[in-house]
Amino acid sequence: MSAIEQLVVPDPELAERLRKGMAEVETRLRETATDSPDPLIGQAAGYLLDAGGKRWRPLLVLLGAQFGDPERASVLDAAVVVELIHAASLHHDDVMDEAPLRHGVPSAHLRWNNKIAILVGDHLVARGATLSVDLDEAARRMQAQAFERLVRGQVREVAGPRPGQDPVEHHLEVVGDKSASLIALAVRLGGICAGADAATVAALGEYGEALGVAFQLSDDVIDIVSGADRAGKAAGTDLRAGVMTLPALLAVREGGRLGEILATGPVEDADLRAEALALLRSSPGLAAARAEVARYAGRARAAALRLPDGPARRVLEPLCDLVASRSS
Repeated sequence: MSAIEQLVVPDPELAERLRKGMAEVETRLRETATDSPDPLIGQAAGYLLDAGGKRWRPLLVLLGAQFGDPERASVLDAAVVVELIHAASLHHDDVMDEAPLRHGVPSAHLRWNNKIAILVGDHLVARGATLSVDLDEAARRMQAQAFERLVRGQVREVAGPRPGQDPVEHHLEVVGDKSASLIALAVRLGGICAGADAATVAALGEYGEALGVAFQLSDDVIDIVSGADRAGKAAGTDLRAGVMTLPALLAVREGGRLGEILATGPVEDADLRAEALALLRSSPGLAAARAEVARYAGRARAAALRLPDGPARRVLEPLCDLVASRSS
């Protein structure tokens, strides 16, 4: 189910504006991504886009724009740019995680190979950079800073905690840079491209940062509790790749059999992975991770309350509850 289908929009006028905007984003997204003189690049760049995706980030751009003039042409450009960066990150993530599925279809690195998947991700970044040329300087700077954070988060994840650093603290840093940066960029970019005032753009950024952390932590939980998560990835993908997410990190503190399994690195054996998942599902660490999701969702709601009242704010507020409920 797409983001626009999940979103509750009480105001009919806003609902119609968002539907039209997302339809335009979808068309322009594919046109921009597949624009290449090389047929292979065009085919591979459109592969995961055709498979689907919820499109939360461009929708958040459109919602952020409601606090200014949402009809400005740069708003749609910004929505496409943010989704192109996100799509590029998925290509890179799936290579690093050796993820077998994305949006319910074989990941691009399996459909082609690792080199093609990485280079197509680079192509999507380049297409986004080309499109962003027409944004104003503040928007381009904001985009560049968010992309820098995303890369920094990827590096931190691969490098692991610094000597003496708490692994949970490290994981939250990674989540902030790797995941929340694009959510925060989306709503801020919508506001700034629509001409919203500085205080509103700042509140949108704080909202997106907290919502982005809650969103990713809920994905961490879903990877454990669901037979196949709602992004079309097999459950236990993080365990298989050796990625220690928040529920696992909190559960390992308890020691015991689960700690022994996870200490070995990537859990590639299917039976061992099933055992680890069963232990995680009954661990206090999972409950603690769910509490963290709720805490960050609460931060997002508090930031939303600082926004000007209106139909868009009354959509952003309950979205915090929707994100929290994904992992409940």
